[in-house]
Amino acid sequence: MSPLPFRQQAAAPRLPAHYRLQTEPHPSGEAINALLMSCGEPAHPVERWPLALSRSLWQLSIIDERDQALVGFIRATSDLALNANLWNLAASPGDDQNSLLNALVHHALTRLKKELPGCSISISAPAIALEGLKKQGFILDPGGIRAMGLRLR
Repeated sequence: MSPLPFRQQAAAPRLPAHYRLQTEPHPSGEAINALLMSCGEPAHPVERWPLALSRSLWQLSIIDERDQALVGFIRATSDLALNANLWNLAASPGDDQNSLLNALVHHALTRLKKELPGCSISISAPAIALEGLKKQGFILDPGGIRAMGLRLR
């Protein structure tokens, strides 16, 4: 008998040598902004990061153990009933970028599926992560749904 598809789960992607995944301590707003900007994403007001992190369910960071630099980041929010959202997915550009992105998404999804089974999960992600996200089961614009955002100034 073959296993049921929903019971199959890919093995956790291995982080390249000298990187570690952590949930504590939270990275500084400066470190998160530096990572986002290195990926071509906009920075956010540094004084708002502590509030964003405190209102998130959790965050995952990848640290380069050689220099203790933040090289990967993602955070989760949820209504704790129907919806979970992953935000600020970023990994430092370079040879390890896809490996870092895949590890962040895999660990985030594993945690959400365990803590909030049955929730729909959305993600805000850079274009470079799309192929890896498809492999994790995400679909782009399901049923023609389009997400829109408004940047408040």
